Amino acid sequence: MNFGLHSALDSSVLVLNKMFMAVHVISVRRAFCLLCKDEAEVVWIEDGSFLSYDFASWLEVSAAKEMFAAHGDEDEWVRTPTVEIRAPRVIRLLDYDRIPKQAVKFNRRNIFARDHNQCQYCGKKFSTTELSLDHVIPRSQGGGTSWENIVCACVDCNVRKGGRTPRQANMTLIRKPEKPKRSPILNAKMAQKKYRSWQSFLDNAYWSVELK
Repeated sequence: MNFGLHSALDSSVLVLNKMFMAVHVISVRRAFCLLCKDEAEVVWIEDGSFLSYDFASWLEVSAAKEMFAAHGDEDEWVRTPTVEIRAPRVIRLLDYDRIPKQAVKFNRRNIFARDHNQCQYCGKKFSTTELSLDHVIPRSQGGGTSWENIVCACVDCNVRKGGRTPRQANMTLIRKPEKPKRSPILNAKMAQKKYRSWQSFLDNAYWSVELK
């Protein structure tokens, strides 16, 4: 089926394995492909209960629309010439039973997300292209490249600090850098109301979810 171009197709969907454990985040577009191939089902939370729908039944409830009335602006719809389909928020893979890894990837994207694109010295927010990564304890003084020693810094603060420690440069970090327990990008997604249903599958669990 051709779903056409629509911003809803680029929204995110939490993917669960067969045992309802969060393992991945994909686009709505990719989720529909898995649903059409009967490799996954939609998981919907209603009054604390989990309801499951294959693609055909999801089309039916989408057509009825009553189930989504209380969600209002949080709903996103994919429209074709003949049908309207509610964008799913959570799907479960029917035959995938691997256990998710618990390590959060150490990379630039996750560091920027952990620090909220905020210079950790002056506190101002910048676009990713305007930020650099700074070794809190410089490598020349034995500092390593780790979650606990790398922070976002704007160009001005990075130049001002130079090859010194914050104390030597008379500068102060706005927060102590730490290794996050869960994907910082996932946390940023969950701050949006439309993804609040993900919390049911992530509470009390620190699953690593890599975004593509």
